[in-house]
Amino acid sequence: MPHIYMLFEFATDEEKAQLARHKLETWKQAFRLDKKLLYKVERIAVDAPEGDAQPAKSRKPEKEKKADGKGKAGKAKAHGEEAPASNEDIRLLVRLGFSGHEKLSEERWVQRIPSEEPFRDASPEVVKPGEAKFEAIEQRFAELA
Repeated sequence: MPHIYMLFEFATDEEKAQLARHKLETWKQAFRLDKKLLYKVERIAVDAPEGDAQPAKSRKPEKEKKADGKGKAGKAKAHGEEAPASNEDIRLLVRLGFSGHEKLSEERWVQRIPSEEPFRDASPEVVKPGEAKFEAIEQRFAELA
């Protein structure tokens, strides 16, 4: 099953990145998109003078945090993350993986996500199978696991 990737670059705006992540979590729960909509957050340090950015920290989706079984207190701790240093670029990689008979739903999500508020200003980029960047983005998404 081929996937579609969407890239969003939030620069150093932690608030918008968290708002986008929260919106994705809401959609996953509301529309039952558990395995169909996956995302990963990538933080890249930009303190290097010539743009030699190195991945500083990456996170898995909230799935692992919720699985620890601590109830509401554990969830509040998981969501109370400290803000990163101002020298990190925040990128959000979203993977849509719908099956063959769900092409209409897939196209609706491909159009909807980049047009929503926190994603619109984050220079959205949609990469489909067969495009030049697809292999590199698929590799980067797998490495963030």
